[in-house]
Amino acid sequence: MSEPVRHASPARFGLTEPRSEEVLRGLGLWADRRPTDGSEPVLAALSRSPDPDLALRGLERLHTVADWDALSAALHKDVVVRGRLLAALGSSTALSDFLVVNPDRWRSLTDEVDVSLELADDDVLRTEYRAKLLLVAANDLAHVVEPDLPFVPYDTVAAQLSDLAVSALRASLKLASERVNGAADRCRLAVIAMGKCGANELNYVSDVDVVFVAEGDLGVATRLASTMMQIAGQSCFEVDAALRPEGKAGALVRTLDGHASYYKKWARTWEFQALLKARPVAGDAELGQAYLDVVRPYVWTAAERENFVEDVQAMRRRVEDHVPSGLADRELKLGRGGLRDVEFAVQLLQLVHGRSDEDLRIQATTAALAVLGQGGYVGREDAAEFGRSYRFLRTLEHRLQLQRLLRTHLFPADDDVTALRWLARSAGLAADGQKSEGQVLLAEFRKHANQVRRLHEKLFYRPLLQSVAGVPTEALRLTTKEAVARLAALGYTSPDGALRHIQALTHGMSRRARIQGALLPVLLDLFAGTPDPDGGLLAYRKVSEALAETPWYLRLLRDEGAVVERLAVLLGTSRFVPDLLVRAPEVLRLLADTEALVGGDPHSIGKPLRSAVSRYGDPARAIAAARSLRRHELLRIAAADLLGFMPLDTVCVSLSEVWGSVLRSALDAAVRASGEPLAALAVIGMGRLGGHELGYSSDADVLFVCRPFEGVSDSEAAKWASGVVENIRRLLGAPSQDPPLLVDADLRPEGRQGPLVRTLDSYRAYYRQWAELWEKQALLRARFIAGDAALGAEFEALIEPLRYPPDGLDAASVREIRRIKARVDAERLPRGADPSTHTKLGRGGLADVEWTVQLLQLQHSGAVPGLRTPSTMAAMEAAVGAGLLAAEDAAELTAAWNLATQARNALMLVRGKASDQLPTSGRDLVAVASVMGYEPGGDPGEFVEEYRRTTRRARAVAERVFYGEGL
Repeated sequence: MSEPVRHASPARFGLTEPRSEEVLRGLGLWADRRPTDGSEPVLAALSRSPDPDLALRGLERLHTVADWDALSAALHKDVVVRGRLLAALGSSTALSDFLVVNPDRWRSLTDEVDVSLELADDDVLRTEYRAKLLLVAANDLAHVVEPDLPFVPYDTVAAQLSDLAVSALRASLKLASERVNGAADRCRLAVIAMGKCGANELNYVSDVDVVFVAEGDLGVATRLASTMMQIAGQSCFEVDAALRPEGKAGALVRTLDGHASYYKKWARTWEFQALLKARPVAGDAELGQAYLDVVRPYVWTAAERENFVEDVQAMRRRVEDHVPSGLADRELKLGRGGLRDVEFAVQLLQLVHGRSDEDLRIQATTAALAVLGQGGYVGREDAAEFGRSYRFLRTLEHRLQLQRLLRTHLFPADDDVTALRWLARSAGLAADGQKSEGQVLLAEFRKHANQVRRLHEKLFYRPLLQSVAGVPTEALRLTTKEAVARLAALGYTSPDGALRHIQALTHGMSRRARIQGALLPVLLDLFAGTPDPDGGLLAYRKVSEALAETPWYLRLLRDEGAVVERLAVLLGTSRFVPDLLVRAPEVLRLLADTEALVGGDPHSIGKPLRSAVSRYGDPARAIAAARSLRRHELLRIAAADLLGFMPLDTVCVSLSEVWGSVLRSALDAAVRASGEPLAALAVIGMGRLGGHELGYSSDADVLFVCRPFEGVSDSEAAKWASGVVENIRRLLGAPSQDPPLLVDADLRPEGRQGPLVRTLDSYRAYYRQWAELWEKQALLRARFIAGDAALGAEFEALIEPLRYPPDGLDAASVREIRRIKARVDAERLPRGADPSTHTKLGRGGLADVEWTVQLLQLQHSGAVPGLRTPSTMAAMEAAVGAGLLAAEDAAELTAAWNLATQARNALMLVRGKASDQLPTSGRDLVAVASVMGYEPGGDPGEFVEEYRRTTRRARAVAERVFYGEGL
């Protein structure tokens, strides 16, 4: 026994409330600034309670109503009472309330757990039920407070709660029988437990699902059943008979034949799934067994029904869709990675495989998981891991419900430190030296939720497809049903369609079919781990059919495992990649070599492209060659990006260099085809092209400038140059299967109303007299791209004082640029767009960041040379270096700009078409989140929340810096 503490504070025992010492003194546990003699074990146990302050308040309340001398003696001497009572008081205000109203019930905490109920009347039943619930809960939690007491496994607790519910049903039925005035003998009634009670895995707070079957006088049986439900509902828990045939619209009580007729003719898929849990628990046992004998054959043939597996999966999706998006990652029961993920997966496997394996015909989820693992339907470690995660989540659910004895499945919010700490302690989790109890709980919760969500990737039985492809035609039908079920279980939303793709790829006895037969089991499993398994398989079929005559294609896939794995990720994530892959299959070879896929210096991309195009005199052929090489580079960049091998800045520079190379090559070809050149011609990149910030969906914003050769008039030069430029735009913009090549010159003086090409003198005259503030702002990103380098340099020198004004902006100009930005915010966001997730024009998106930086450039670039750059990020860095922008503010703006740029790219990669609006749900959101680096099995809503948080912070900076004073 430890030495008494001479001087201490109640805080040493986890007590934080100001009155703690006063309360302890009143309880006789504290005196002279230390625990009273012999009280240290009580206080130590109190400190281990999930909430010591709550437990102490409970003791204070009991002190006023209970035999405190006896209770205090028990707390000091009886470790069982101490552990159970302090655990209950520190875990549940509802159990504390019960003990205060029934102050002698603490004495029952010494008892063995016995859930049988004494009969007398409704009030006694209510009290006895709550007392038994207290005993089960206190025994469940005691190990947390007194570690030497036995740990009670989840399965035991769930079985005890189920047995208690069964006792309550039987007691309620007995009381109901006494109220029907002796008429109970005119019928036979059996009560069939369903759901968690039927499976012996009930919660602390739950409806108890039942079905009634009767013979004899159905009127009496109905009165008996409804009275039983009323008694149990008023005394113990709600009894729910909605799982009966026809649901709440159907008769409360049916005969055996009535049940059989319904399940034979009318029952829907989910009703057979519900029958998995059926168990007779009260009333006529013989009739209850007869009910099971009648309905079980329907359960174990249900998987043969048309669309059975699809229906089960659709029901799971519907359940998940009803979870509010803001709570999806906290919903223990219905959310992604929650309890329903486990239960639906296990039940689906039971219903599919239980037709032939009777060992799977059991009710409890954890027991069924064990059998699935033993039988090889699920890997042993997968089954064990899944079982551990399920038990962990169910334990959290139990603890949450105990707190107030209310039905809840909502995990605390990340920032609710108090709730997280309480829940962690009640679940037996401790701080680990680096993380607090709450942080440990959060990490464990996320780990288990992710493990649960990934189960579908492990359900597929690998030899299945080879078996399907190899069986004789006459035997294929049975195997097809099994294949469809397993594909659906694996995560394919259209397993019939998936099977058709498989059959098309493996049809016949050719060498190609045999190789595909060997590849597909691996690919199907890999596709199951991507955001869109169905889309991935369909794309694989299209690519395989298009490359059927390419001799090295299947060999490469067969011999290079990395290629198969990476191809599955690309096809199962992106609709941008497959069409490019069919037209640039050589990029497949690069998937085997990460270094080759990433490539070297992105600034050198254009050299081979320009060299190849220079061989063609015909501009159409030259542009076709440029398109082909661009296609190759686009696919290479997209693949490296999707696979996580290429950072964002390299992606943007690479895409910009590809566009610049295409423009240079197109200009060279068009000039060669124009005959004798009449002028020097230069292409000036604007916008993202000028800033080296292009995305996959970006057009090429440009200006065209010419300078007449000696002896050529300005008008002749402009006419010739315009013809060359129009030819370039026509050839690049011609319809094609490739992503479009749109050259946009709308930023030129006078916009679409102005000439497409101007001479340098014309630009000088226009900018001197007419240039508006927004045009000067647009010129911040101007950069020579193609054509005559000397002319390009002259143009840049011409616009230097416009975009980098030596004296900055006057107050009126600052007001004007702010006014323009406000109008853009108000008018340009598309109707119906969500400003919190619109990557370009939304709050804290690209426009907010870029306008903020550009205002700093316009105001200060005359004095700060580092601001004289078309790059947003480089200008931001210079602003920080010059003290114009706080490093913390720059970090927020940079994070938002990078995230919005990456998300915008991800949208194009996933959808295959340009978009600035993040999806709110569905496979596209899963895919975008995956491209952004989130785990495929995780909750994509986390990405959306991160995006909103990041851009919200950036918006706050933009509001302060852009609209603030001192610029």
